Amino acid sequence: MKIVAFGGSNSTQSINKHLATYAASLFENAEVEVLDLNDFAMPLFSVDLEKEVGQHDLAKAFLAKLGSADILVVSLAENNNNYSAAFKNLFDWCSRIVKEVFQQKPMLLMATSPGSRGGASVLEIGRNALPRYGADIKATFSLPAFNANFDLEQNKISNAELDKELRNLIKECF
Repeated sequence: MKIVAFGGSNSTQSINKHLATYAASLFENAEVEVLDLNDFAMPLFSVDLEKEVGQHDLAKAFLAKLGSADILVVSLAENNNNYSAAFKNLFDWCSRIVKEVFQQKPMLLMATSPGSRGGASVLEIGRNALPRYGADIKATFSLPAFNANFDLEQNKISNAELDKELRNLIKECF
């Protein structure tokens, strides 16, 4: 089984990438590939630019990575109660190539933030919007107060109750 995981941020210190990496490690007998959105940085999407350059090769490469997965583990970053600009731009380029960006792959959809809501706004947006683009969301998980509940040195959730919740979601839904 192959898992493709990524955080929906282009921050080099992305807390969502940390969460996605950790969650992907909890799947048993899985090959895990963690993507970095910086490897898929493209100019800001516009239909004018698309007419000029066509389908961007990095969008095609990202779609191929998603297509290689059996399961997607995605943790969306929340910027001003919405997707990060990096994720939205990549998503826009990809959706012009194929509407079903997520290719009906089973998905664990997550979010985290330094605040107590744990990216609840972007998680709700993703839960509602991404299925229209081929996401088969099997479970969602929010990690509130990332800095208090995640140990960066050990790269794992430090709050035992929240860690158990995530582990149970993975066992029950995948």
